[in-house]
Amino acid sequence: MAETSPALPRHIGIIMDGNGRWARQRGLRRSAGHRAGIQAIRRVMEAADTAGVHCLTLYAFSTENWSRPRQEVATLMRLFEQTMQAEVDELHRNGVRIRVIGRRQQLSKRLQKLVGDAERRTEANLTGVLNVAINYGGRAEIVDGVRQLAASGADLSQLEEADLAGALYTAGLPDPDLIIRTAGEMRTSNFLIWQAAYAELYVTQTLWPDFDAADLRAALADYSARVRRFGGVPKPR
Repeated sequence: MAETSPALPRHIGIIMDGNGRWARQRGLRRSAGHRAGIQAIRRVMEAADTAGVHCLTLYAFSTENWSRPRQEVATLMRLFEQTMQAEVDELHRNGVRIRVIGRRQQLSKRLQKLVGDAERRTEANLTGVLNVAINYGGRAEIVDGVRQLAASGADLSQLEEADLAGALYTAGLPDPDLIIRTAGEMRTSNFLIWQAAYAELYVTQTLWPDFDAADLRAALADYSARVRRFGGVPKPR
């Protein structure tokens, strides 16, 4: 991985919110907002790489999103499949490792195969990491981690934080230093709730399909101006 400035987050998580509102403001179907949101991902990945941030986790579909209208869910799943097919070649050429986190057994067999193929193809890449959270929930992740440890025969009565961290979907990656949420909502919505315990939170009114390099630079500038505190003790960058 390329070296980054100490004033930069090593890992950014993004709650991509506002696709539906973006479409509604323009008199379009929600599917148009989701398609525009896919385009925003490419812009933000390029901007993050330019800025020197090489680990991103994007909240694409939560465990709660299955309750959305069936047609909207079907559209999202098709978009995930299309995007996985369309983007893997370029991401691989750029040295980006793709990881999909979440309960993938509920995804279609086709999407599971596309995900598995993308992960295997890019697993040795070192330039950056892109985590895509699909059918993801922070509480579900913790439950899955504990189940994995129990199945491995671990003594749960002696469980340490490091043990559980090593059983989570993001094992081996640094915890996110910054969580960005678009569209102005002031909540973390069950996203990386273990890993983001001490992450800085940045909320913007910008809807996700409109989020661009300038918005990312604003978030990074805000982050770099903060003094991070852990238990009340300022931590030098």
